[in-house]
Amino acid sequence: MTDQYPLEHELAPPQANGELVFDDPWQMRVFGLARTLCEQECYSWGEFRGELIAAIKCWDRDLDQQPWCYFDHFLEALLRVLNKKHMISQDELTNRLQQYLNRPHGHDH
Repeated sequence: MTDQYPLEHELAPPQANGELVFDDPWQMRVFGLARTLCEQECYSWGEFRGELIAAIKCWDRDLDQQPWCYFDHFLEALLRVLNKKHMISQDELTNRLQQYLNRPHGHDH
């Protein structure tokens, strides 16, 4: 990561030997999408970082919380900032998610 996109402590993505670690292909895609949209000035990295902090805080307060997965919070932050910037509506997001879930097994791209 460059200094332009600092994420530290609990905000830092999983790393090994200074390299980002992704458990699944979707995590790499979400990370790349968030960076690309920021570089295209769709939002500032500070705005994204604020949403990431909020997503982690919500998880922290949830008594029925799911197991920790950094990229679940990263995705939540991206969806929040896209929604706030009116780049995607909740209805459109729900429709796209349903289309994705209806795809045949093994079709992951």
